[in-house]
Amino acid sequence: MPERIFRYFPSLSEIQADRISRMMEIYREWNDRINVISRKDLENFYIHHVLHSLSVARIISFLPSTRILDVGTGGGFPGIPLAILFPASEFTLLDSVAKKIKVADAVIGGLGLSNAFTARRRIEEEKGKYDFVVSRAVTGFPALVKLTAGKISDNSRNSLQNGIICLKGGSIEDELAPFRDRVRIWDIKDFFSEPFFETKKIIFLPSAKADGN
Repeated sequence: MPERIFRYFPSLSEIQADRISRMMEIYREWNDRINVISRKDLENFYIHHVLHSLSVARIISFLPSTRILDVGTGGGFPGIPLAILFPASEFTLLDSVAKKIKVADAVIGGLGLSNAFTARRRIEEEKGKYDFVVSRAVTGFPALVKLTAGKISDNSRNSLQNGIICLKGGSIEDELAPFRDRVRIWDIKDFFSEPFFETKKIIFLPSAKADGN
């Protein structure tokens, strides 16, 4: 139920609250046609997908006109929940799988989001420049850093320097080892009390150029 979201984000506007309330119905309808969320996860939709995505807002409040690229968005996470929360920022949802982009498009249209766009292509084919790359464990962290090299703008203006924000779970020490001197890690359990978040983390790596290294 979306009440969990409203408890953690009590300042949502009526439009934002309405969009979040309608998300599950739209996803359920499309998931019956194109399976992008497991049945078990759909039962926990607002915790496992929406709230997990919104944990990013606990470390940064994107400024207006911030450009964010959601790599491997799947059915639209974390991009769509974040687009609801930050209507003045621009989100590009990238995935190479046509059926996943079809679902994300349907949700964006159904919610009337004017700041979220989809692109069906591989990250290697992406030519744009963005302030931030966001992702939910689409690949190993070193691979994500390599794939997104050159796609992050040098000009930082948010509270965090431009870079990669990744949602990860489980043991991550080995894949973060090459970046241990630069990476920042937050435990999502410090923000949300649900057991699902016990091992979930937010990983932030500033762009080498953006942070002057």
